[in-house]
Amino acid sequence: MDNSYIIAIDFGTAYSGYAFSLTKREAETEPRLKYWGQQVSLRTPKTPTCILFDEHEKFLSFGYEAQSAYFRTRGDEARKKFFFECFKMSLYGKKLNSDVTIEAANGRSMKALKVFTEALRYLKEDALKFISENAGGKQFIASDFTWVVTVPAIWDPSAKQFMREAATQAGIVTPGKEDRLVIALEPEAASVWCKKLPADGFETENNTGVALKLALGTQYIVVDCGGGTIDITVHEVLEGGALKELHKASGNDFGGQTVDKKFKEFLREIFTDNLWDAYEKEHPGELQKMMYEISVLKENDDDVEISCPYNLGEMAKEKQKMEKFFESVRGVSWNQGAIKISKQKVRSFFAESLNGITKSLREILKKDFTIKYILLLGGYAQSLILRQHITNHFGGQCKVLCPSHPQEAIVKGAVMFGRNPALVASRISAFTYGVSLSNRFDASKHRADKRYTNKEGEWCDGIFCVLVKENEEVGWDKTSEHSFTPVERDQTAVIFAFYRTERKIQGLIYVDEWGVEKIGSIILESPDTARGMNREIKLEIKFGATEMTATAIDVDSGSTVKTELDFMAKSMRSIRNNVWQK
Repeated sequence: MDNSYIIAIDFGTAYSGYAFSLTKREAETEPRLKYWGQQVSLRTPKTPTCILFDEHEKFLSFGYEAQSAYFRTRGDEARKKFFFECFKMSLYGKKLNSDVTIEAANGRSMKALKVFTEALRYLKEDALKFISENAGGKQFIASDFTWVVTVPAIWDPSAKQFMREAATQAGIVTPGKEDRLVIALEPEAASVWCKKLPADGFETENNTGVALKLALGTQYIVVDCGGGTIDITVHEVLEGGALKELHKASGNDFGGQTVDKKFKEFLREIFTDNLWDAYEKEHPGELQKMMYEISVLKENDDDVEISCPYNLGEMAKEKQKMEKFFESVRGVSWNQGAIKISKQKVRSFFAESLNGITKSLREILKKDFTIKYILLLGGYAQSLILRQHITNHFGGQCKVLCPSHPQEAIVKGAVMFGRNPALVASRISAFTYGVSLSNRFDASKHRADKRYTNKEGEWCDGIFCVLVKENEEVGWDKTSEHSFTPVERDQTAVIFAFYRTERKIQGLIYVDEWGVEKIGSIILESPDTARGMNREIKLEIKFGATEMTATAIDVDSGSTVKTELDFMAKSMRSIRNNVWQK
């Protein structure tokens, strides 16, 4: 695969952007970014993850343009349109399929797959246009590139598969060329980028002049602080500079938007529920604009002043004098047309999020690792309150560092990862994965209800055969090989059904026990029955890449079937397994 041309899309909860490289090798030149926001007098490495559709679900705009158009729209008009922001969080912690719907600001729903597809289509087309304009007239099309799409490491595999499906529908890759789309895990991409940064490419709290020295054997934690999720990985530097994952991805949904939500709850407390509900309904664009101002203000550790939007002020004055709203609420005052919130009050909005991050980090630091650094990345890492909090809690144990441009680390690292996925040499399996088998029935060992009979005798159905265990280290390109045979001599097809569990596997025997979930199946043709039950069926599985693939091979006929495990299937009915391991 020629992967000299690469585009990486960082599809964030709050902000999205892309970076690209047109050089032949991992060159001295660093990946290039598009900067956004000229139309709103800004220059940012990412644009807000907002998308606007008309009342007929037709795509209108994305990013700052969608935001501006929605801000300008009056109440009735705004209520007709489908405006989605921060919609990526709808994938967090959910088992997904292609029919899942998500709610727009007007309360109406659309299929999530369509919303994600149109967002990715916009970013794809914008990237191709931008690169062509900056490449001296050379025109590019999607198939000229290897594409990388970033996802949080703590997402369920069904969410990663959902993003691949959306990228395929957006025309980023075509059937048969699936390997031109790489799914990169956000904290891994950030880690790859940080390894490359010079020592002075970091900002530190309280201990200036600390350099990042990632020598062989160095262990460090990457905390990707996004708008939606906090995504944590632990890496060790191997010989040659590749990275090894030491602890399965962990984290939570206490990203920067948790803080925005607290701001909003506080404003509701000031202006009362009834008034706030009416304001949200009648002036959604104006509210959106105020929330955007708040998200920028939360980077500093200081009193915050928000100018009161015109319509909120007018609606409030109809009820009572403005000062009255502020009399019974602590930590806030009315100051000539502005809402002034004290530094202490602002810090309290961070408490839930910071406690969540601290708890996750404590659990990792209790383990038997020798952690030298904590690297803070992502847009939320620009918050001074966050950085100081982590330094105060963990600065005594390890050095806390944040790159000078924490928002850019993921997308630039994703370009490097797309060129060389071997940069992350091994990962830790988040689950125990297995396949369902039959075995010769043994009344002293097996459940009676599992017994069935065929021409070859009595069998026990649905035995959980472990392929890889939870917390086991798996190489990124390592193939796990297993050998099976059919349960009937004239059988012409073999079914493999795959399962996963977070249960301890001691005492786990059957695939229908509690805590075991089916994640897909493949059917393999086995037309040559001459050797009866002595035919060898090989199963090869790759667990260590960012997505899992299974290949089944009928050795006698050469029949082969390869699949990415389907985590998105709507119903997983049980089927009798027709292979066994002698």
